[in-house]
Amino acid sequence: MPRAPDQRAPNHRLRDAITGAGLGYDGVARAVVRVAAENGEVLRTNKSAVAHWVAGVAPVERTALYLAEALSRRTGRPVTLTELGLAASSEPRLAGAQPIETATLLGRADVEHRSYLAAAVYTASDVAMPLNYDAEPVSRLLRARTGNARVGAAEIMVVRHITGAFGAADEVLGGGHGLSTVATYFADTAAPLLIGRFASGTVRGDAYAAVAELAWLLGWKHHDLGEEGAAQRYYMLGFQLAVEADPDAHAAWMMRAVAHQALSLDQHQHSRDLIQAALRRAQGHADGATEALLHITHARAQAALGDKPSAARALLAAEDALTRGGDRQPSYSLLMGPAAGTVDSHTARTLTELGDHRGTELRHRAAFTSWDQKAFPRVHLLTHMDLGDCLAAQARSDEAIASWNNALDLAEGMASARTRSALTSIGPTLALYQRRKVPGAARLAQRIRHAPI
Repeated sequence: MPRAPDQRAPNHRLRDAITGAGLGYDGVARAVVRVAAENGEVLRTNKSAVAHWVAGVAPVERTALYLAEALSRRTGRPVTLTELGLAASSEPRLAGAQPIETATLLGRADVEHRSYLAAAVYTASDVAMPLNYDAEPVSRLLRARTGNARVGAAEIMVVRHITGAFGAADEVLGGGHGLSTVATYFADTAAPLLIGRFASGTVRGDAYAAVAELAWLLGWKHHDLGEEGAAQRYYMLGFQLAVEADPDAHAAWMMRAVAHQALSLDQHQHSRDLIQAALRRAQGHADGATEALLHITHARAQAALGDKPSAARALLAAEDALTRGGDRQPSYSLLMGPAAGTVDSHTARTLTELGDHRGTELRHRAAFTSWDQKAFPRVHLLTHMDLGDCLAAQARSDEAIASWNNALDLAEGMASARTRSALTSIGPTLALYQRRKVPGAARLAQRIRHAPI
């Protein structure tokens, strides 16, 4: 018999989750009230309210988040709104005070709702989140969780091994390689570690750092695929997790990731604000190599805004930091590859913005020796493309075509939107060369049309 128009379908998912947690409605209500109180909100939730939720009357969004948090603590694993039949849509959202739930949502969305997440929109309004982030209530929630599984050095080592292995594969085969595999591991194995039991604060910090690095890798993979909305969500999540691990240098590094993405999307003011805040956060806490990578991003942001003096000072600061001895470079910034190579590559791009084509050429050529081609073919490909652009700007068409051909030699089998974009971008120049009958231009255009990328 059909339901009357005013009847709601019972929420069987929520009922089953409550039963599985071994709680009565009264116990659920008390747990929700406790979580809300930790977040500065006074709720009068009682067992009658819980009964209404199970009957199909959805709680308001914040109360639903408190409910998911309460059941997560009870069961010792992340419980998502989707699991509880309370998610309004399949799109993962940054839940603010719920980074572990967000990690689970994002990872599962990469597998179960791949096209939806890939179409997520990058929002400039969210870029400033790290500037005003209040870590205290998030930390309070996370520390209140106590899972049943004990997490130690072995589990953390495996997370880092997975990140390193897929990061290396990413450089060879592009961001599309292994994405769903990494996302599944992130959601089902890595994120749940964060509500385990840790022997010490140091072990807890190491666990959060390792999962933050994996979040960065997923963001980087999406960025390489041109899926900037998804990348932004992973980067923001990585920042939240990094703050729990190290609110100084590691958090600053994740701000650099957000700033770098903003730079690539022409959000230059946001990029500069973020990287300046990152430099302040990292001051006195970062090793020389990591600090150099922050300064070089600052240089690029200043150059993009047309502030040549500030860009020049940032370039010098990057070089000075790179030559400074001291602490060992941490794993999170080593994921980018050799710091000297990154400084070479980004110095070249900064000089391009400043109109110094000769300086750009020299730094691109230096980058070829800084990056191992077998380990970083994508970097070599993009460097050949950038060098070709630089040579074309100097009216050296034969050399430009040779450099672009070198790039194309490395492109086969690489699932990378950045690679496709770089090859497409030279179309107008190649068309001009073909009209002028420049030797090799027509052949290169044909190669690009038939390239399997």
